[in-house]
Amino acid sequence: MDLNLSWHRRRLLDQTASALEKNGFSTVVFDLRQEALEYLLGEAGEAVTVGFGGSMTVAELGLAGRLREMGKTTLIHGSQGLTAEERRQIMQEQLNCDLFFTSTNALTVSGNLVNIDATGNRVCAMAFGPKKVIVVAGVNKIVMDLEAALKRVKQVASPPNAKRLGNDTPCAKTGLCSDCNSPQRICRITTILERRPRATDLRVCLINENLGY
Repeated sequence: MDLNLSWHRRRLLDQTASALEKNGFSTVVFDLRQEALEYLLGEAGEAVTVGFGGSMTVAELGLAGRLREMGKTTLIHGSQGLTAEERRQIMQEQLNCDLFFTSTNALTVSGNLVNIDATGNRVCAMAFGPKKVIVVAGVNKIVMDLEAALKRVKQVASPPNAKRLGNDTPCAKTGLCSDCNSPQRICRITTILERRPRATDLRVCLINENLGY
């Protein structure tokens, strides 16, 4: 990578990390995903049950497989072959797991985490329930303000996610948000974490690489 670009991205990460800390979120920054992976595995050391919020960022790290090798029980509601009732049961178990891993759809330099959900299981778990929550985000998730964050979620994150999930929505066909009224619309619940939720040990792991949507 160009050294000047790497420097700029690192400065952006450091500024965002500082804002997150001021907002009560314990934050770490890594230049490489492998460094982040080792940190995350260490954070999972005492956990027995580990939930996953359907994050492509976390999936790209290969975290779930490594945790299963360590003997952890992984709660992944997106696993193949699950019935609707089984998916719902796993989502409920995630709300009471020892450790919950997820990403964020957008992250402002002022330290706000912005997310849009279809069901609400992910954003609920981020705010309350699991004993510990770790949000993992690549530098590509960082934007300047809340307006840019909401725009990023609708125009950058949601169309590929709708396509990945096989949803019959306009954005899954055109790649553009049309603020649809489709029965399979995934943009249903919007949350903005301005400060660390009062009763949740929520930490943020930032990585100087492009990860996820």
